[in-house]
Amino acid sequence: MRIWIEKQRNIIDFTLSSLARRKGKNTALLVVYTLLVFLLASVMFFTHALRKEASLVLQGAPEVVVQRMAAGRHELVPGRYLDAISGIRGVSDVRGRLWGYYFDPVMSANYTLMVPADPSPDEGNIAVGHGISRSRFAYAGDLLSFRRYDGEPMVLTISEVLSPASELVSSDLILISERDFRKLFGMAEGMFTDIVLTVRNAKEVATVAGKVQKLLPDTRPIMKSEILRTYDTIFDWRSGLIVVILSAAVLAFVIFAWDKASGLSAEERKEIGILKAIGWETSDVLLMKFWEGTTVSLSSFLSGVVLAYVHVFFTDVVLFEPVLKGWSTLYPTFKLVPYVSAYQVATLFFLTVVPYTVATIIPSWRAATIDPDSVMRS
Repeated sequence: MRIWIEKQRNIIDFTLSSLARRKGKNTALLVVYTLLVFLLASVMFFTHALRKEASLVLQGAPEVVVQRMAAGRHELVPGRYLDAISGIRGVSDVRGRLWGYYFDPVMSANYTLMVPADPSPDEGNIAVGHGISRSRFAYAGDLLSFRRYDGEPMVLTISEVLSPASELVSSDLILISERDFRKLFGMAEGMFTDIVLTVRNAKEVATVAGKVQKLLPDTRPIMKSEILRTYDTIFDWRSGLIVVILSAAVLAFVIFAWDKASGLSAEERKEIGILKAIGWETSDVLLMKFWEGTTVSLSSFLSGVVLAYVHVFFTDVVLFEPVLKGWSTLYPTFKLVPYVSAYQVATLFFLTVVPYTVATIIPSWRAATIDPDSVMRS
């Protein structure tokens, strides 16, 4: 047992000394390898964290949203549709919503105006998102001027600035009273932007949505599950776009790994020949090369993952933020809750560490199985 332990210690010592002898080459390799892992891990961590954040936010979304369609476009919904939908079996609650967009020429930005269900701001008052407050330097007690649908000015008082903690969904949001909303956009009484409904049995949501469309053929019911799938698709598309941009780096790494697998340098082959000549077994040489490759790959992997974690959750992912979050004049500032799953880490590990480690063993096995003298002479 003592002999075996001493042998393993010698292998590890020689592995470390071998890495030290090629310090420049291994340092360059470590930097490139770490950078590749860092880039891929940043995309993966940020995309999954945003998806997780969106799924948590959308948990409070209505089970079904009903929109009226005309010529393929979203139209206002008359109040009589609420009465028709409320008569469908399985529907427990029906409510018309009022919301819309307002373009602010001062900031060249679109605001989202919404009449909340409860409580609603008093007439003449509004609550604004933190992004609007930050960009317009407008706070509680200040006035904001709007232009009504007929061109007349409309001045409203900011009664509240929404919490920064909700900025992911409220950065460009303005909460307004129903009367002010209808006055601003010229919307008639009894008309709504869309309809939201609650279903008693969650398993019957699809059935109820089908009944709504059958009863009101000019409507389009949208289920919460469809909204979640849409967000997943958006995040997958954005992360895929970044991966395509990084494909050149990935391709370079693949070429490097292939070159590593195609053969050893003359110095490495000579080193293996000397080890074989002084009594090392083939298994010892392979073990030494395995630890050498593992040391480089694991060091790069761990460094890249840690740097990516800091980049995503502590520096607001400055490299990829505009692409993965989307473009907006009123950019939301928020802190993502760290979310890293074992599946993400395992996927990244098998994509980066395993190929390189295997690529270092194959040529070493070839060199270790031939005669030491021929290896040193080649």
